[in-house]
Amino acid sequence: MGVGPGRLPGLAAILVWVVAATAHGQGAAAPALRPFVMNHRAAFGRQSPADVSFLLDAPAGKHGFLQAANGHLETGDGQRIRLWGVNITDWSPGSTMIPSKADAPMWAATLARFGVNCVRLQFLDLPAPRGLIAAGRNDTLEFDSGQMDREDYFLAELEKRGIYIDLNLLVGRPFRAGDGVVDADKIHEGAKGISLFDPKLIQLQKEYAQKLLTHYNPYTKREYRNDPAVAIVEINNENAIWVGFRGPSPYYDRELDAIYNMWLRKNAAPADLWAVRQATGVSGNDPVPLLSWPEIANTAPQRYQVESRFYLWLERGYFSYMRDYLKNDVGVKCVILATADHSHPSTGYPLELALSSFDVLDGHDYWQHPWERKVKSPMVNDPLNSTVVELSRTPMEGKAYTVSEVNEPFPNDYGAEQIPILAAYGDLEDWDAILWYTFEPKKDADWKPYVGDPFDISVDPVKMTELAAGALLFLRGDVSPARETVTRSYSMEQVFDSYRLPHQDRPYFTPGFPLWAPLQHGSRISSLDGKTTSRFNEGARPNPIVSDTGQLIWQVSKDGHGVVTVDSPRTQALIGFKSAQSRPAANLSASVDNPFSAIVLTSLDGKPIAGSSRLLLTAGSTVENTGMEWNGEHTGLSQWGGSPTLIETVTGRIELRGLTGAIAVLAQPLDGAGLPLGEPLPATRDGDAWMLSIGNPVTTWYTVTVQR
Repeated sequence: MGVGPGRLPGLAAILVWVVAATAHGQGAAAPALRPFVMNHRAAFGRQSPADVSFLLDAPAGKHGFLQAANGHLETGDGQRIRLWGVNITDWSPGSTMIPSKADAPMWAATLARFGVNCVRLQFLDLPAPRGLIAAGRNDTLEFDSGQMDREDYFLAELEKRGIYIDLNLLVGRPFRAGDGVVDADKIHEGAKGISLFDPKLIQLQKEYAQKLLTHYNPYTKREYRNDPAVAIVEINNENAIWVGFRGPSPYYDRELDAIYNMWLRKNAAPADLWAVRQATGVSGNDPVPLLSWPEIANTAPQRYQVESRFYLWLERGYFSYMRDYLKNDVGVKCVILATADHSHPSTGYPLELALSSFDVLDGHDYWQHPWERKVKSPMVNDPLNSTVVELSRTPMEGKAYTVSEVNEPFPNDYGAEQIPILAAYGDLEDWDAILWYTFEPKKDADWKPYVGDPFDISVDPVKMTELAAGALLFLRGDVSPARETVTRSYSMEQVFDSYRLPHQDRPYFTPGFPLWAPLQHGSRISSLDGKTTSRFNEGARPNPIVSDTGQLIWQVSKDGHGVVTVDSPRTQALIGFKSAQSRPAANLSASVDNPFSAIVLTSLDGKPIAGSSRLLLTAGSTVENTGMEWNGEHTGLSQWGGSPTLIETVTGRIELRGLTGAIAVLAQPLDGAGLPLGEPLPATRDGDAWMLSIGNPVTTWYTVTVQR
């Protein structure tokens, strides 16, 4: 888990100590952490005052199959729809992707209660007891009947509560020798890259899609392909092929080389073919080798451009072929996604160019993914590298845009910032879906509550309560779409060349396009094969960065601490460091003891906060496991810890102003089941303001009642 500070040279050891000391801001000692756990089982069958399932239009699919139209997702009868949800996975011990039939109603009701109207079922192509593939065989050709029955039942329970389904086709399938694939023992799960060109692997994908999507669900009385609650079918998860690609064995390299040479003979202009042969030293009819990764930087530009066009042809051909197969042969009626723009340390534009004929584009991104091994730091301090900015590189004019994976993985002292920030800016950018990665149902009622892996939000006491607040914000569109949308355009050559730039220079946007633009305006690509956008008048970065609606403000103080203010009529929030507060929202301000916190106030009855009688208040900061210990560099953990989850309670005073006609204000603390915890806390009046003292009892959420 990394070296401790005792092993570092003097200066480095001091720097590590400074990082640890300032983890909660400005050198202050970290506040005490106290137990607070989510208890979904205790909530089942009981009425929570924070239940936001009224946002869901049950049953899912009652308005027909989802389609992409007018640049957004719409129901079959032409109504705009947004999707707010989670992936369902089982990475941590005690979790399951496919709940038992006894538990399925409870988990479906739990997700609905938190405002989830879509679940992404990702790793169903794993063997049982995790996925649907029958275990104990030398192939991956059959489904496990028991797993399939439980999955059918779970989907029926989700759908009747208004929760749509996103089905992934190829994700982690562990191809085996009995499947008839060459060198099966050398292929990584999901067969990344080679699954886009090997005929046998493509045939296996088609057979799997046919088997799954024509499967009859006895509980919904529909085949999956004919179920309008199946909103999206994804061809692949994070699958692409690129210049310099090499397969898992020489067989696949030879196969790719042969396809390339066939393509050269049929498609390359004589001048291009001559230039490639000159650059490679190949004469006559000898095959032309593909570039290896180390050769890319120094190869002749013309050879690189020719190969880039080949990979574009390969990707575009594969995804178009699979889409046509799903639509025309299988009979899929819902939205079809190809794969996601992902891996933001590199360019995504070559892949996006290949997918540009699809009606919906998708993005994945994480703030400080565990693989990055970075010192954990707050996103609010770094707006230009935020998930908002990174995800905004992908949307195109006239196409719907979904984010099907995003998170600020555990552990991070600042994880409370991500959900409300992305919900607010997702509204500003007018995105169509945000699905969090990930929610892991627990198999056993005796399972001990702790965060078991970096991605699971199901037991995170801050992220789960923010999930409900974020559903209100995003699904209602509480933040107005940007008044202006700024577009940018690329030539095909520029798209290809972006892959060759050094990591620090790889553009998310056209050169000269200010990285803060997506925090002010809408952001879309107008073309990936057209005239290059001229440089913008970039100027100095504004501080604060204010959206053109005036409802979002991102400010970084002179000492480097950031804060985001959300100020819309129905949702207001203060997210970040108290030392960097720019200004209060119209009805909300806070004076809390915590150096860092995320405070969200949102209407539960759909009225503006000023006239609302029922409000949801979430107040979150750090979450840890009991016994958790950071390593010396604060890049990860030396001890993961266990049950119960602990929170840094947000304590201090919340001030509510401008509550029209209010004669009394009460805040009801809630427990981990969303049920009342102790007596309501009365607010005291001070002129036009109502003062709420929070922090006792220990909780992350409250319902606020305004009496008039």
